[in-house]
Amino acid sequence: MGRPVVHWELMSMDPAKLSVFYEKIFDWKIQHMPEMNYRMVDTGGEGGINGGIFKPEREGPWPGNMMFYIAVDDLAAYRNKVVAAGGKIHVEEQQVPDMGAFSLFTDPEGRMMGLWQSKQASS
Repeated sequence: MGRPVVHWELMSMDPAKLSVFYEKIFDWKIQHMPEMNYRMVDTGGEGGINGGIFKPEREGPWPGNMMFYIAVDDLAAYRNKVVAAGGKIHVEEQQVPDMGAFSLFTDPEGRMMGLWQSKQASS
């Protein structure tokens, strides 16, 4: 049996600014925990994965980068939200036969992320 993803983290140069970006687009609830130098992220989605945003104590570069896909019901609308909040679209829309479609964007720090619209959501 496989092992599920249970948490994710974004390392950020400016966690406060990055938190506002994701709250604004996806309505995530982000709680700042200054005593831990951490922001807990509640994505609010049933069956979704929550995570965190933080600034590492040591200087960058920080090894690795991550990309995950965020479920949306309207790719075009969310691409517009990304751009309005300071992100950049890299892939407008790419169909995945019999599954759905995705778009790729970078947040204001250049981190690549994906938007996913399942075939059921687009029907």
